[in-house]
Amino acid sequence: MAMIASNSGTSPERARLLLADDHVLVAQGLERLLLECFCRIDTVRSGEAIIEAVERDPPDIVVADISMEGMSGVDAMRVLRERGIDTPFLFLTMHADPELAAEAIQAGASGYVIKASAGDELVRAILEVLAGRTYVTPTLAARTIRAGAERSGNGLTQKQREILVRVAQGLRSKQIAYELGLSVRTVESHKYTIMQELGVHSTVELVRKAAQAGLIAIDVPH
Repeated sequence: MAMIASNSGTSPERARLLLADDHVLVAQGLERLLLECFCRIDTVRSGEAIIEAVERDPPDIVVADISMEGMSGVDAMRVLRERGIDTPFLFLTMHADPELAAEAIQAGASGYVIKASAGDELVRAILEVLAGRTYVTPTLAARTIRAGAERSGNGLTQKQREILVRVAQGLRSKQIAYELGLSVRTVESHKYTIMQELGVHSTVELVRKAAQAGLIAIDVPH
């Protein structure tokens, strides 16, 4: 595969990658794959560790899972953006969900790749991001653009509204996932995004704020 120059002037073969995934076997497999094209790869297991590693010694790119134990990859990226750190993020995830992809891109990500597509596509995506471009798995690209347009119009996607209503009804993530045909991690990722959007830190605050904003129709005690 021909290498291309990155926008930072660093040649891709010399680029330093930070790989974040809380599944050890997955992380090890990805590291072996990427070492065929990149010689400098560090690994971490959590969103909190991403922040620490990037602040200590910024890599040329972060390749991260979205859903991890504790802080999500997207939340870690948001924290770094708020602190003025613009290290490129590429998310590698099992969630083939255009709404999650749109959220990640709108939050500041430069790439979104499905794990099922990992391999040559992941390397290609990293090269695109290093060159200053944005990359989304082709099978998701058009739907991601549509989801992004919908989200920019009303703040929350239709799926997020459906999840929000069920949270207000007192359903747990596992029950919501079953009803909507989603994974529990996808539901939790959406819930975290909604909480970020509304600026709240607990489910009780979430329900109250959503009701006050007219996003859900329930009676909330004053």
